[in-house]
Amino acid sequence: MTTALAPRAELWSPAEFEARLRAVGEERYHDRHPFNLRMHSGDLSPEEVRRWIANRFHYQRHIPVKDALITAKLDTPALRRMWLRRIQDHDGQADGEGGIERWLRLGEAAGLDRGTLLRADTVLPGVRLAVDGYVNFCRLSPPLEAVAASLTELSAPDLMRTRIDAFERHYPWIEADGLAYFRTRVSQGRRDSAEALDLVLRWARTRDDQERAVAALRFKCDVLWSLLDAVDHAARREQA
Repeated sequence: MTTALAPRAELWSPAEFEARLRAVGEERYHDRHPFNLRMHSGDLSPEEVRRWIANRFHYQRHIPVKDALITAKLDTPALRRMWLRRIQDHDGQADGEGGIERWLRLGEAAGLDRGTLLRADTVLPGVRLAVDGYVNFCRLSPPLEAVAASLTELSAPDLMRTRIDAFERHYPWIEADGLAYFRTRVSQGRRDSAEALDLVLRWARTRDDQERAVAALRFKCDVLWSLLDAVDHAARREQA
């Protein structure tokens, strides 16, 4: 007796695959999280803003770590050079440069001590868990899924513009120079997401590949959402 094999699912066209990836961000990106909505409406207290900056910094400082793990998976010099630029964007090419330094300056502009941010004394357990989960995902996943998870950057430029406007309008007590990170990420996010999207569209050669890429992007959205859950819960617990 023989068992008939189930037919393979049909490959999505490039246009449909891209649309499905973009739909994940439209439905699940953390710009919809209640904490971000309150931030952009000007409803956060100075303490809530500072708590978010400090906890988000734990994520920011691990971006070059996950990108180093992805870089090690890439099999051509051209790809490694392309992804290596992401590490340089965050670490800088010298002390006092890069996205991590700009985030530290955001913290200082909001009244936080640089040493406290670097020691990570105030990072919430839920934030640590979310960040560790993302780093380990990039460590253990194949290149397709590790790169696909970065496609939250498709939604990042619009969020950065919204955030700049919100901070300038509602949180003038934060020094304007502290917003440099957000301004820089508008153009960097657009460039990085275009490069990553091109790789994912080319590397996903089966329907299974495509579905795993979409699932990886959903996972990354869950990471960002969970991070904000932890920060939001801490704020609400403090207010109770």
